[in-house]
Amino acid sequence: MLKSAVLFVVLLFSVSMSQAYEAFPKGPDASLTPGALCNRPSEYRYPEKIKYCERDVSSSQKAGIFQKYDQIGYRTRSMKRQAFKIDHYIPLCAGGSNDAKNLWPQHESVYEITDKLEALICEKMAAGRLLQKDAVEIIIQAKNHLNEVPEIEARVREL
Repeated sequence: MLKSAVLFVVLLFSVSMSQAYEAFPKGPDASLTPGALCNRPSEYRYPEKIKYCERDVSSSQKAGIFQKYDQIGYRTRSMKRQAFKIDHYIPLCAGGSNDAKNLWPQHESVYEITDKLEALICEKMAAGRLLQKDAVEIIIQAKNHLNEVPEIEARVREL
């Protein structure tokens, strides 16, 4: 009986810890945020002349993104809003869009890992050392495999 009670407590603790861990997405959900490139450019950038869209995400659009993610089981709206930003899956500097298909609620614990890499990728694009198609592949890999970001960043630095 005592063994069953201890097992129950351990199981209950594990479930509550995993649910707390899942309060926010660690990466974009593929069905909600598949990514999208800029289709209404305000300018063209870099030697490759990629389409660039100015940042233009309304407050209501941001609220809708949080709502959509919470509808699939996250609890972002019950957390501090300041702990999140609405992230462009494909960053604007890499030719990403402001479309909802390219936006997701990124927690600070995630953007602390990915933001530096995004800036580095765009620097390499500006220098003509990285093509957009390759940059997008790298960004998708990094945002879906956070544990690989240090190795990815090291490879990008070498370009």
